[in-house]
Amino acid sequence: MHKRHLLFWMLALIVFVFLLWLLSEILLPFVAGLALAYLQVPLADKMERRGINRTVASLLIVGVVVLVFILLALLLAPIMAEQAAALMVSIPGYVTRLQELLADPGPDWLRHLLNEGDASKTMNELVAQGATYLTALLSSLWSGGKALISFISVLVIMPVVTFYLICDWHPMVAALDDWVPREQRATVHELVKEIDAAISGFLRGQTGVCLIVGCYYAVALTLLGLNFGLLIGISAGILTFMPYVGSMSGLLIATSVAIGQFWPEWAHIAIVVAVFMFGQFVEGNVLAPKLVGDKVGLHPVWLIFAMFAFGYLMGFVGLLIAVPLAAAIAVLFRFGLRRYMASPVYQGDASG
Repeated sequence: MHKRHLLFWMLALIVFVFLLWLLSEILLPFVAGLALAYLQVPLADKMERRGINRTVASLLIVGVVVLVFILLALLLAPIMAEQAAALMVSIPGYVTRLQELLADPGPDWLRHLLNEGDASKTMNELVAQGATYLTALLSSLWSGGKALISFISVLVIMPVVTFYLICDWHPMVAALDDWVPREQRATVHELVKEIDAAISGFLRGQTGVCLIVGCYYAVALTLLGLNFGLLIGISAGILTFMPYVGSMSGLLIATSVAIGQFWPEWAHIAIVVAVFMFGQFVEGNVLAPKLVGDKVGLHPVWLIFAMFAFGYLMGFVGLLIAVPLAAAIAVLFRFGLRRYMASPVYQGDASG
């Protein structure tokens, strides 16, 4: 009987993942709405306990979220779009400048390091490979995102999905709970609580880290007079959702822009590097321990791999579902490992 249950749930998981992949091009408004509802359900519960009708509370929450998105889009979108267009135009010049600086001071050390006879040729190959990888990744994200039909459709559908999910969250959870076999219900409840703790702890905590770090990078780089500082800072903050990836990506891009802009004034370049080093220190030693904590159970390497893998396979939708799926897989793996280590297969047959 247990083998039948295991086979059933494995088949159900395979079908679920296949449907996610098959429908990934139309899922973004629904996945985004589900993520927002998941984050806002505790707030709706608090408002309901204080006597506010749940429908009214859901409407207020969704209305505030939509207004914040619209205000941010109106304030930041034009500036970021302008900086993004200018950055795309400037990239070839920055790449050329970096190649000249790396090849000019002393090509012997670079040839020795890369074990090649032509340092500039090697750098061209590396830059070309990096550009190809980045283009493929962005193309994958775009192909997964364009299925949303348009940004307007997301803006319209997502709030509606969020509203109904917040209103009906607890009845839906109760209905799903009724589907679980009674003899397995206690075990499933424990696993779901562990998964929920990992997902909620990471999502809420890491969102706070992203907001703080992104504002810091954007303000600091803008005050330093770095070209595209607002765009680089906000992008680094968003990418910080993948631990260490945001700060390292921002450091590489900002340093490249600083070299192209400030060279040979090393002081300005060093300050840009120091901004990111300090941000990384605060993120890793202050913000992450306080906001995310150490009980999430998601190793940064596993999380980064999951987000890159799902992002590549399913575009932007994959990035949204990577965290909950990674958390669920990690919890189930630990559960299976505990069962295995408690089994006679691992401990051996005492009677023998």
